[in-house]
Amino acid sequence: MSSSHALRRALTGVALLGTVGAGTWAWQHYHTQPSQQSASSKTGKDSSKAGQGPAVPVTVATVQKASFPVYLTSLGTVQGFNTVVVRTRVDGQVDQIAFKEGQIVQAGDLIAQIDPRPFQATLDQAKAKKAQDQANLANAQLDLSRSVRLGEFATKQQTDTQRSTVQQLTAQIAADEAAIANAQTQLDYASVRAPISGVTGIRQVDKGNIVNAATQTGIVTIAQIEPIAVIFTAPEERVSDINKAQAAQPLRVIALSTDGKTRLSEGVLSVVNNQVDSNSGTVRLKAVFDNKDHALWPGLAVSTELLVKTLDDVVVAPNEAIQHGPDGLYAYAVDADNKAQVRKLEVGPANDRNTVITAGLEPGDRVIVGGQYKVKPGSTVAFKVADGQPHGGPTTGSTVAGAR
Repeated sequence: MSSSHALRRALTGVALLGTVGAGTWAWQHYHTQPSQQSASSKTGKDSSKAGQGPAVPVTVATVQKASFPVYLTSLGTVQGFNTVVVRTRVDGQVDQIAFKEGQIVQAGDLIAQIDPRPFQATLDQAKAKKAQDQANLANAQLDLSRSVRLGEFATKQQTDTQRSTVQQLTAQIAADEAAIANAQTQLDYASVRAPISGVTGIRQVDKGNIVNAATQTGIVTIAQIEPIAVIFTAPEERVSDINKAQAAQPLRVIALSTDGKTRLSEGVLSVVNNQVDSNSGTVRLKAVFDNKDHALWPGLAVSTELLVKTLDDVVVAPNEAIQHGPDGLYAYAVDADNKAQVRKLEVGPANDRNTVITAGLEPGDRVIVGGQYKVKPGSTVAFKVADGQPHGGPTTGSTVAGAR
């Protein structure tokens, strides 16, 4: 019994020592951890102050020196270079429609045939009248010759009467010739022909209808589409620039779809209207396009780009690089140490892709075009080159899209 009691006391002592040791370790760990956390926090702050944070991922592009075409953009409407409503010039019944709707016809092609019989009859009658008068003239000339040969045996009155008859019949024949020409013209009008080359529209008259020259309804409309015209406008303050440039050489005009994504055709400016619209403050312009592929169609709405001038050897940067701040325009440039620097900018003409930089950037500068919202002045950046951008130095002498 005594040995068993001694064993229990020994085990109890071991358990008590273990409990005291665990409590001591917990107390030491509890008081040590805050100081370690504080030290770690201080170390992080010092590291941040030292600028040792991770590099900011961005996209960069290279500032270039290039030729920059300056465009004026506008909306315009396509119209036929010439548009004619084909009408009949005589009255009658339509015997034939000689075209198909939407057909391209040439000047002189038959469009419709009016019943020609009444006009042919009138022409035949005029020719017969001329033949009759010619016979009467021949007889009068014989009578005049006889009177002249009789000499003193014919009275002067008889001779003068015969001479007057010849003159009257000669004038009558001239009138007959005019009547024949008129009758022939009316007969020709019975064949309605295309006055210009172009594409026909929807037919307004069917075979068998009675038409007359007094009605305003035409048989069909023909629009000339080769070449074709586009009417658009420009601000009144640019009239002087346009006229000066046009005096040097015909200005190039590009026609695009209304969303500006599809290039349709290229032509030249032909007319600057002779007055400015005081209500809208714009001037109407007319451009002419060859339109061999028929990409332009009468009535089509298009966007236009008028090339006014080209700026040579100017500094050009992508629009994405230009930021707006309280002090004006600026851009982030990446220096040799891959750190972001703020550059204040002065700019010139721009388009939907590029802007002319007049101050603040130089050719070859790398500017941030993506990821700027994460960048601060002095930030270290890890960059990739934007698609379509050179990986080396600036591109000199190239042409970039112009201001629109």
